[in-house]
Amino acid sequence: MKFKFALWPAVLLLGLGLSIGCTDPSTSSSGPGTEQGQANKKPAIFSADGAAIRGYDPVAYFTEGKPVKGTGEFSHEWQGATWQFANAESRDSFASDPEKYAPQYGGYCAWAVKKGTTASIDPQAWKIVDGKLYLNYSLDVQKQWEGDIPGNIAEADKNWPGVLEG
Repeated sequence: MKFKFALWPAVLLLGLGLSIGCTDPSTSSSGPGTEQGQANKKPAIFSADGAAIRGYDPVAYFTEGKPVKGTGEFSHEWQGATWQFANAESRDSFASDPEKYAPQYGGYCAWAVKKGTTASIDPQAWKIVDGKLYLNYSLDVQKQWEGDIPGNIAEADKNWPGVLEG
């Protein structure tokens, strides 16, 4: 009897740890009203705090050569996500040709997609390759991804969009 009572706190903690540590809430789409077949499907566009790519202006990567924070004043809805921009010109450029400016893999981490999963991004970890924007989880992950950019893109392209099925 003592053995059983001594183990229950460990079992409880293990269960609690598994239940809170197995999902990335920023990429989860499950919740009330979600159909069972779509319970694990992730959104096509990475959003955090209600904005795609953490509220950064995707056009600025191309025009300014750096990440620039957008604002709610200049926003555009596309593919179920709210995109924010630094100014009206960037918003209008994106609205007229979103495929030109939107990051690859829905703005999820390019390295993670290459590995067959998804992860959030750091807007500072970016690179434009052949006219396409790629984002990564962190600057350290970016360095790994840059070790074989063509190979990593080829692998990620094979995995996208299947990784959204979760």
